[in-house]
Amino acid sequence: MAKPLTPPEALHRAAALCSSAEHCKADILDKLTRWGISPADSRTIIDRLVQERFIDEPRYAIAFVKDKFRFSGWGRIKIRYALQQKRIASSDIDAALACLDEEQYTQRLLDLLRAKARSTTGDDTEARRAKLFRFATSRGFESNLIFNALKQIEP
Repeated sequence: MAKPLTPPEALHRAAALCSSAEHCKADILDKLTRWGISPADSRTIIDRLVQERFIDEPRYAIAFVKDKFRFSGWGRIKIRYALQQKRIASSDIDAALACLDEEQYTQRLLDLLRAKARSTTGDDTEARRAKLFRFATSRGFESNLIFNALKQIEP
């Protein structure tokens, strides 16, 4: 069994983690807990990381939004929910989601729906539309945008 980390060692390890990739307070707190660091020491370490800008939640939220939209094809609803699970402030979430370009967002939805439509079977038009709608909502896109996109891809 590995020896437990001391608070200075945990601070150093957490700083190294934060310098290699964006992390939020909740991520680091989970790591510190797994490393056996007390809650009081964890708060001190996190405060120091925030003070030295290793952790910056608005910056984290922007990076998270861009990555999940670009690489995972998630919509605003799913991204917002994931950030809320990481205990990011609503104002930071709103600011990060505002960074998404509306034209790219709509185009991404259209591309996802077209790709899914090619692999969706069924003769009934309404059944296909329902499948595509469920797919897009599971990706976190807004229903009004989905309806508009479905009108564009299926006459």
